[in-house]
Amino acid sequence: MNAPVFIAGLGVVSAIGHNAQDCLGALSMEKAGMGELELLRSLQQGKLPVAEIKLSNQQLASMTGLSPGTPRTALLSALAAGEAIKDAGMENVQNSRTGFISANTVGGMDKTEEFFESFMKDPASGKLHDVVHHECGAITEIVADHFGIHHFISTVSTACSSSANAVFTGARMIRHGLLDIAVVGGADALTRFTLNGFNTLMILDKKYCKPFDEHRNGLNLGEGAGYLVLVSEKIMKQLNKSAYCTLAGYSNANDAYHQTASSPEGTGSYLAMKQALASAGLKPGDIDYINLHGTGTSNNDIAEGTAIKLLFDPVYPKMSSTKSFTGHTLGASGGIEAVFSALAIRDGIIYPNLRFETPMKEFSFTPVVRFLKDRRVRHVLSNSFGFGGNCSSLIFSAC
Repeated sequence: MNAPVFIAGLGVVSAIGHNAQDCLGALSMEKAGMGELELLRSLQQGKLPVAEIKLSNQQLASMTGLSPGTPRTALLSALAAGEAIKDAGMENVQNSRTGFISANTVGGMDKTEEFFESFMKDPASGKLHDVVHHECGAITEIVADHFGIHHFISTVSTACSSSANAVFTGARMIRHGLLDIAVVGGADALTRFTLNGFNTLMILDKKYCKPFDEHRNGLNLGEGAGYLVLVSEKIMKQLNKSAYCTLAGYSNANDAYHQTASSPEGTGSYLAMKQALASAGLKPGDIDYINLHGTGTSNNDIAEGTAIKLLFDPVYPKMSSTKSFTGHTLGASGGIEAVFSALAIRDGIIYPNLRFETPMKEFSFTPVVRFLKDRRVRHVLSNSFGFGGNCSSLIFSAC
C-alpha cells in the first residue's frame, strides 16, 4: 500500500499559459489571467471577468491534431495530457498497463449550447452530432482514443474536487498493482451554462478575485486543464529522467452539509487534510506550503481557514491560492494545482496570493503575497473542495 508513486511528467494549459513553462513564467512575474470574455459569446461579456484561454477551438485543434468540431473541454484535455505524456518521455504509452483517469464537469456542453441555439430558431436545424459528446465520460473517451490508451479509462465528476480525485485514483491503482502508468488530471472549458449558473448563486466577483481577504466578494471562473503522469517505481527506473516528486498522501472526505456550500466548521476540509497527512505518514509541521482551494467566496474561505486553524494552529506553513492567477477552473482545478505543487517542490518556490490586502478577522495567518524563490519545499498540501461537501487533499513530497 505504501509503495511510492512518482510524478514523471506534467502538462497544463490555463489563462496564464499554454504549457507548464509559460504558466511558471506568469506565476513568477505575478501576472494574472483574468480579463474580459472574448471567445465565448455570453450576456455576461463586459460584466464579469473570467480567466479565459485566448486560443480558439481551431487553434487548439491544430495544436492537438483533433477535429475543430471537438468539444472544447476535450481539446484542452488533449493539449495538457499530451504535454504531460511527452514530458515523461512516453509517446508510446500503449506498450504498458496505462490508465487514463480524467475529470471534468461540463462535458461537451459548449457544443450542446450551439445546437440548442439553432434548434430554438428552427426545430429542424442544428447538428445532432453536436450533442453526442454532451456527457462527461465522452470527453475522456475522445482523449483516451486520441492517445491510444485502452487498458483502463475512467471519468471522475465530483465538482471542484474532480481532478484531485482522479489523481489519487490513479495512484491507488498503481500502488495496488493494477496499473504501471496513470495519466491523471482534468479539464473544463467555460460555457454559458456554468457562467450563468454561478452568477445565479451570486458568488462571482465583478472584479478580480482576492481569496482569503477580509473583503473578498466571490470567485472568477476560468478554464483549463492539468495532468500528471504517475508511474510505479519500476517504470521510473526505466525512464531517462528524474521524477518531479512523489504523490505521498491523499484523502477524500464528505461533510454532506449542503449542495453548494461548505460546512462553516470546515468539517470535510479538516478530515481530508488530516487523513491525507496520516496516509503520507506526516505531521502538520512537515508541510512547507499549502496550495489553498481558496476560491474567494465568503463561505469557502471561512470553511477552509477554520479547518487549517484546527489542524495547524499555532504554527502555520506558507500558503496561497493560485486561483488568484487562473480563476476557478472547476473540474480542472485540482489537476492544474497538482502541476503547480510539483513545480513548487522541483524549483523550491512558493506562489503569491494576488490582490490580498486585509487579513480575515477570524484568523491569525495570512497568505503569501509575493513570489518566493530558493525555499526549502519538501512537502506540499494541495486542497480541492467541491460542491456537495466533496473534499479532497493531496500531498506531494520530494523524492
